[in-house]
Amino acid sequence: LESAVTSLAELLQRLGHTPVLEAQSASEIDGTRWSALSMAEIGGTCGLMVVLGGDGTLISVARQLAPYNVPVVGVNQGRLGFLTDLSLANLGESLPRLLAGEYREERRVLLSATHSATGSEEFLAVNDVVVNRGAATSLVDLEISLHDRFAYGFRADGVIVATPTGSTAYALSAGGPIMAPFVNAFTIVPIAPHALTNRPIVLADDSVIRITVARAREAFASIDGHHVIPLAEGDAVVLRRAQATVRLWHPFDYDYYQTLRGKLGWAETPEGLAPSRL
Repeated sequence: LESAVTSLAELLQRLGHTPVLEAQSASEIDGTRWSALSMAEIGGTCGLMVVLGGDGTLISVARQLAPYNVPVVGVNQGRLGFLTDLSLANLGESLPRLLAGEYREERRVLLSATHSATGSEEFLAVNDVVVNRGAATSLVDLEISLHDRFAYGFRADGVIVATPTGSTAYALSAGGPIMAPFVNAFTIVPIAPHALTNRPIVLADDSVIRITVARAREAFASIDGHHVIPLAEGDAVVLRRAQATVRLWHPFDYDYYQTLRGKLGWAETPEGLAPSRL
């Protein structure tokens, strides 16, 4: 990682830019050649954030920088790489082009989550908000209200509310649909529901979703798997589209569906041939 950071910083210097490191990352490597700033300072002073790592790293950074409207470029060093579409191998060619304006900007919506017991602190989620039973063995009874009107209730291990970005994460594993990032929608996906009739549902992203814990021995709300809120019976989590968005910069040849084909191992035809060959 240290050599990758050094190569990236030196490339930015050669291109006439001033590289700075995030403070925590700088403390883990020999980053004394460059300034180190907190994430808030980066948000207030920098024009672009380049993230080295996997999707989890990019999601963490994007969540923190979204309120500052700073664009993010991902360089994949993880496994899947749905969001981090550059690589170290092509960075010397692709990054200069992006910095010269040859990029396609994509804005990803976020979920805003508040806890009914406090209601004041807002938590942002790039992928999803999950309400589940925690370590308890018994199921939880949950109630879903939309725009302050009761919609339905169910018993399950929990429920996932995912953005289009998060539709290829935990929600996909739980049987939810894949949503293209430009679709203005959220999906609600029950986790191992007691009744097989409880199916995933897709809602417009202007919906206000309230998840109430009707009955549970133990329950938690997880925000992007990062922040965990303990919930008691009667507590609720209120979700809505956040005002902030994530700005992602992609190269011109970025293709979301090509990413799905490659990362999920989809065959392009039943015979595994490209359509152009038929």
